[in-house]
Amino acid sequence: MSDQRAVAAIDLGTTSARCMLFDQRGRMLSIAQREQRQSFPQPGWAEQDALELWRTVGRVIPEALASAGLDASNVVALGIANQRETTVVWDRRTGRPVAPAITWQDTRTGPIVEQISAHAEDFDRIAGLYPGTYFAAPRLRWLLDNVRGLESKAQRGEVLFGTLESWLIWNLTGGPRGGVHVSDVTNASRTLLMDLHSLQWSSKLAGVFDIPEAMLPRIVSNAEVYGRCTTVLPGVPIAAALGDQQAALFGQMCFEPREAKCTYGTGAFLLMNVGTSIVRSRRGLLSTVAYAAPGAEPMYALEGPIAVAGSLVQWFRDTLGVIGTAPQIETLASTVDDNGGCYIVPAFSGMFSPHWDPDARGIVVGLTSYITKGHLARAVLEATAWQTWEVVNAMTDDSGVPPARLAVDGGMTSNHLLMQFVADVLDIPVVRPFVSETVSLGAAYAAGLAVGYWPDRAALRANRHTAAAWYPSMDARVRRREAAGWRAAVAQALTIEPAGDH
Repeated sequence: MSDQRAVAAIDLGTTSARCMLFDQRGRMLSIAQREQRQSFPQPGWAEQDALELWRTVGRVIPEALASAGLDASNVVALGIANQRETTVVWDRRTGRPVAPAITWQDTRTGPIVEQISAHAEDFDRIAGLYPGTYFAAPRLRWLLDNVRGLESKAQRGEVLFGTLESWLIWNLTGGPRGGVHVSDVTNASRTLLMDLHSLQWSSKLAGVFDIPEAMLPRIVSNAEVYGRCTTVLPGVPIAAALGDQQAALFGQMCFEPREAKCTYGTGAFLLMNVGTSIVRSRRGLLSTVAYAAPGAEPMYALEGPIAVAGSLVQWFRDTLGVIGTAPQIETLASTVDDNGGCYIVPAFSGMFSPHWDPDARGIVVGLTSYITKGHLARAVLEATAWQTWEVVNAMTDDSGVPPARLAVDGGMTSNHLLMQFVADVLDIPVVRPFVSETVSLGAAYAAGLAVGYWPDRAALRANRHTAAAWYPSMDARVRRREAAGWRAAVAQALTIEPAGDH
């Protein structure tokens, strides 16, 4: 067996679980991936089998090791990144979930959110968030209300709550036989229950939901040894956990204020490091923890989630049938020089940041006989860039400073036309790193720092290599004119009355 030393990272996403191994130069040695199922038993419900997620992780780790010709003795630490807000409750004695995991897309908790909306100012002041179905605590309250006998078991401390990093760490460290019950600050900050200042559970907010604190995990930093694996990777320290978007921020090495990243996938998630002070948003952004390390002040971030990005290209391909494959949209859009005055606002089910309007509806503006398939393709791509522009403007207004550049990752970054347009409308450089798996890389870097595999963040920066960069070249007058067209289109989308309300 090789004497190679490596850090392992688990990326537990919505549709798949992956394990990657990284060496000291930040190079990926191997990857193993398995898909996992989702279920949608009722409209607005989205669930997964937490036991299946755990079993999938247990399979991808040995597969990644085998692919690299390594075993557990070669692994110096394990880091975890996960889909945020997904809620699991399980029996402390048996380790079995009491119900399916309720995932981040689920909206069944609307009535609970309505009930606690009177406390919106408290949630904003303490947690940095507004009440919404997006977060974990309303799902936990729903389970307590709807799983027979769960409330009394929770009061007696017989069941445990956690987001997915909690669930994985507990199982990896022994489960019913002494498993460690913790939640890292980035995931805990997405529950509506954590005090952003103290980085501890807020008794006041837990009281609003009437959640027994006995079932809550202990909150820990993002880079410390929580415990050692007793299964899958016996003896390996679990030394990092981060929510997936914060992991990408760390993997992109956005360690200083004004450094920002955007992950472009089905939707898009833009985070900007704002330093050691919490920035309260007046413009529809989320205040959250960027990362925290032992003995250091926590770093905070502003976040702007965008609901529709790559899924608009999928709609253009699958529903309209204009293109046969996603990459063809760049070729089609390149047949024209601009959008011809056509804008597409993809509010398929409302709009996320910075508008937060669930009643907004998608709209195509500026259709004339001049418009071709090429113009429509360009409008599809530009919609993602303009939504990014809106979030960056909100971040600049809230923080007082614009990002110096935008680090990007995700599948859509292979579209050079789109990335150039993002650089043009933001009027800042856009940079894509050589290692595109920034979520897993961020989890690995945090774990490696915790155990001394890398001495400091300067060593991580030495590993960074740029794969592609785009620099703004758009005339300011053109940018202002195009931005005015986008604003006018969004204004119309925000005033459409949803179908069925007539």
